[in-house]
Amino acid sequence: MYGKNEMTLGEAIRAYLKAMGLDKKLKERNLVNSWEEVLGKSVASATSKIYIQKQVLFVHLNSSVVRHQLQMMKSGIVDALNRKAGEILIRDIVFK
Repeated sequence: MYGKNEMTLGEAIRAYLKAMGLDKKLKERNLVNSWEEVLGKSVASATSKIYIQKQVLFVHLNSSVVRHQLQMMKSGIVDALNRKAGEILIRDIVFK
């Protein structure tokens, strides 16, 4: 149905984001936004700030108890978040 140089709007947007180097940032933002979905409401309510830098997820928490629990589950959390993203976006997590 499409000619040689034709593509859907969605394909064009994805190609543009990739060409501009924004596709990774968009995926990272989506991953940060899925924090509550992956870890639950109680963990999300104890989270004050979350961001990714150089494949490291930084999570600021306002509960030392939650911080300790998450620290013990760190590798499982990394795996769950990367599964959610469909690719390896983070390699480590720092809980503050």
